[in-house]
Amino acid sequence: MDASGLPAFAHGEMLKTLVGRRVRTVVQVQHHEGGLLVGQSTDGHQLTIRGAMDVPVSHFMEVFGTADSDQSICAEVCTDFGNDFDAEAFNGLCKFANKVKEPFL
Repeated sequence: MDASGLPAFAHGEMLKTLVGRRVRTVVQVQHHEGGLLVGQSTDGHQLTIRGAMDVPVSHFMEVFGTADSDQSICAEVCTDFGNDFDAEAFNGLCKFANKVKEPFL
C-alpha cells in the first residue's frame, strides 16, 4: 500500500519533523485570532490552525491538514470532539504510530 498520501499522527513536538506533509492531530481550542485558531496540542505545544472551523473555546478538535511549519497547520478537515477527550491517550497513540507504522496504513 502506498502510504505517501496518508496523514501522519502527530502531536506538537513531532510537527517539526513533518513540515510539508499531511498530518492528523488533536488540539484543545484556546482562542480565535484574525481567522486563525490557536490551540494546545496534546503534548502542550501551542499550534496555529489556518482554515479551521469555528469551535468553542476549551473544546478539542481533530485536524487533518498540511504542516506549514513546526507550529502551524493548514486544515483540510476539522471535527469538534467536544470538551471531554483523553489527550494523554492520543499523545501515546502519536508516539506509538510513528514507531510502528504498518498497522496504521
